Amino acid sequence: MSDTNQNLPPKPPARPDKVSLRQYVALFRQDILSAQPQRLYRAWMAEFKTPFFRSFMINQPDLVKTVLKDRPDDFPKSERVTEGLRPLLGNSVFVSNGEVWKRQRRIIDPAFEGGRLRDTYPAMLAAAEAAVARLDKRVGDVVEIEEETSHAAADVIFRTLFSIPIEHHVARRVFDQFKIYQRSQPIVNIAAFVPIPKWFPRFFKRDTKQSAKMINRLIRQLTEERMAAIDAGTAPDDLATKIMTTEDPVTGERFDTDEMIDQVAIFFLAGHETSASALAWALYLMAIYPEWQEKIASEAANFEGKFSDVARLRVSRDVFRETLRLYPPVPMMVREAGCPQTFRERPVPKGAQVVVSPWHLHRHERLWDNPDGFDPTRWGTENGKVCAREAYIPFSTGARVCTGAGFAMVEGPLILSLILRQFKITPEGPEPVPVAHLTVRSRDGIKLRLERR
Repeated sequence: MSDTNQNLPPKPPARPDKVSLRQYVALFRQDILSAQPQRLYRAWMAEFKTPFFRSFMINQPDLVKTVLKDRPDDFPKSERVTEGLRPLLGNSVFVSNGEVWKRQRRIIDPAFEGGRLRDTYPAMLAAAEAAVARLDKRVGDVVEIEEETSHAAADVIFRTLFSIPIEHHVARRVFDQFKIYQRSQPIVNIAAFVPIPKWFPRFFKRDTKQSAKMINRLIRQLTEERMAAIDAGTAPDDLATKIMTTEDPVTGERFDTDEMIDQVAIFFLAGHETSASALAWALYLMAIYPEWQEKIASEAANFEGKFSDVARLRVSRDVFRETLRLYPPVPMMVREAGCPQTFRERPVPKGAQVVVSPWHLHRHERLWDNPDGFDPTRWGTENGKVCAREAYIPFSTGARVCTGAGFAMVEGPLILSLILRQFKITPEGPEPVPVAHLTVRSRDGIKLRLERR
């Protein structure tokens, strides 16, 4: 066990137990994480009532398993939460439900199976090396590391999806517009509280709507160019080509252009935003726990860049797993009870919101040893092994598990190792405060000083 109880990584403050609905909405709009009471880190289930709906947060592992793994069709994604993502994601696999979602997964999943990860690895390695080269120009500076990890993760997505680096003019514009969208759009908007009829206009911020429109237009350009290349027989064998040429084994259909635009938007959002969040927190943790930074640097010294070498980055992988435990990029998942349920002898009515919170589950005081401490060795302990199976869901679990989970677990440790092999990092400025935007980010950024090793 590490001695991290005396030196805990940043955690947002919890709110007082009793607040009015008006206060809760105000807190929630500022940040989901600090709007929750401390007792949720111990509770197996908590009920929250408003005049408009009831919501149940579940932390009991067998209930989480029921909702996400055993009976996902009875607990579809809640439209209340996806309201906030509609401007960008349309009806993509991230927000769809039922038969539409099943068809989308049948077309998308083959692109991420088995050997495809090996095929995309050279593009991933090139993006990681480009990130190190960019940082090399900042040696001696104080760097806002979230900006750098966003840049690196977006580069990975463009290279693996469309075979273009982030410097490509369209890729760069998508990335710039997404930065505006990410900061202007909270993970849950007011529709999560008030049931708004379908015909009622949605009041998204002007920045949110404009950036979403621009991103969609740019992605349409890339998608149409790729479809033309596929027809001409000149398309590269990357993820976009694989997805666009895969037929649904049930219907024989492929995605049309509009559907593909929605899917590319979610690959970009989920693939770069989540990796950027996890990488930034991993680098911050390495800055405040220098003994672990040295372990990764020493392990990475022998890394030759081959795909088979990635499996030997064990320390880096354990650190990245521990980062995903403490700072799961998607802190809460909201489902809806499709029919009446009984949880812990309490009735859960049809239409109630069922919240699964990786943020609270991963730090649950009755499940984990040293829940708020940073301890990458925990994965080798009996408690760590049990919790890894039952209370660790950074990529969700069950049918809706993130398609790119295997992808992320290569990308994260790879970039972390290459950066720390080259640079020594130390924290600068005030301790970062985790908040939930589209993913778990720092309220005021994460500043690190960079020195060459």
